[in-house]
Amino acid sequence: MTNVIQLNAPSYRQSDATRLSHLIDSFACHRRMRDDVFWLKENAELLNILECSGVSLPGQALEIHEEFYATIEKRISFFPQYYRFLLSVCLDLEALGMPGNKGQRLVDWAVSQGVADAELSDLQRGEARRLMARRGVDPLPRDTGLHDRMRGFCARAATFALPNKKAAYELTHTVFYLSEYGRRDPQMAEGTARSLDYAGTLAFLEQNADLLAEICVAMRFAGLTPPREWEGWLSREMRYFDVAYGDQAPAQDNYHEYLVGNWALAARGRAAFTARTKAGRMGFINAGRGVGPLRDMSESLYRMADTRSADWAQMRPRVITGMSDEAHQLLVAAEAGSADFEGFFANFARCGLSH
Repeated sequence: MTNVIQLNAPSYRQSDATRLSHLIDSFACHRRMRDDVFWLKENAELLNILECSGVSLPGQALEIHEEFYATIEKRISFFPQYYRFLLSVCLDLEALGMPGNKGQRLVDWAVSQGVADAELSDLQRGEARRLMARRGVDPLPRDTGLHDRMRGFCARAATFALPNKKAAYELTHTVFYLSEYGRRDPQMAEGTARSLDYAGTLAFLEQNADLLAEICVAMRFAGLTPPREWEGWLSREMRYFDVAYGDQAPAQDNYHEYLVGNWALAARGRAAFTARTKAGRMGFINAGRGVGPLRDMSESLYRMADTRSADWAQMRPRVITGMSDEAHQLLVAAEAGSADFEGFFANFARCGLSH
């Protein structure tokens, strides 16, 4: 043989520090304008995941945020409706190594303005409390039942056996806030493990990597071990991601799926954010996205009307009729991964009311 291919040539190696610096720079400077609320959302998500994953950043990685950090009091005064985003960015920048203690000033200001009192949902109040607790302040001292109400929401497993992405994401975020992103026991109520199992089973059947990644992280923060079927599939999905650069990067991409998928890898102790990066604009595209059997299962059950049953053993032959081999394999994996697939299906079948 005369042709020799050398793998992992040194010129193509890229350090973790370089990849993370490129990632921070791309989100900070090349995807959206800083006056866009979606800039705040994207950067808050990225910095939050980096902070709670315990990554080590080179000193210069945060320099790109110095101007934003310098003017953050001005921004929160003019945009108090975005105080949770702004607090999150500020506190995570400081935790990641940005010199300064503006987070304390912002928290004190937020309390003096009573901004948390304007929140309508327990989830938003829970986030406000978690953010300000990072500086030793409770913005809602009179709301002594908030965490118990949040735990009660998570414990009603039947909620999460039906397709409802809003509820499922609220489930994961409730665990995030109560666990302080994995730093303490969230003391979840009995039934929460089943809720996470049902929500994850739905996400797996839908092949929704974004939601399933959050559920796997939430399970670990709640002291649970996600099914290997879920985490194995997520690992494969992360390998399908393509990173597009410059003008080739689409305006709408799968950035959030990329972030939380890598977060799920980090939460289980695996290498994360390993895709090669470049300075400048980047877009993140899942090139391997497939379609799961969830919709077909739901439509099949709806057509059965009053003839359907909540008994999975009885319904399984009818549900899989006409299913593709790929869909059937996914269903088998979902059955194996769930701790209570029969209980999940009993709720998913929705047999309680007839006309």
